[in-house]
Amino acid sequence: GPFNLLLTDIVLPGGMNGIEIAETARHLQPDIKIILSSGYAESVVANAEKTAQFGGVMTKPYRSQDLIAKIGLLLDTSPGHA
Repeated sequence: GPFNLLLTDIVLPGGMNGIEIAETARHLQPDIKIILSSGYAESVVANAEKTAQFGGVMTKPYRSQDLIAKIGLLLDTSPGHA
């Protein structure tokens, strides 16, 4: 079945990077919520235009409560929330 949320790092070893994974996920499931993350400032700056379509990037290190808050905000389906 469909996923509610994708959390991926931008910089990944191997084939696809996190932005490509997010774009593929959005193509397959247009309503999926996406959180991009990165510990590399240059990857955030270099990909700012692409990451904006997914709501930006959570830069590492981040606190667990900040991640929990972001997840809660994205998955909250009540009126007035994204």
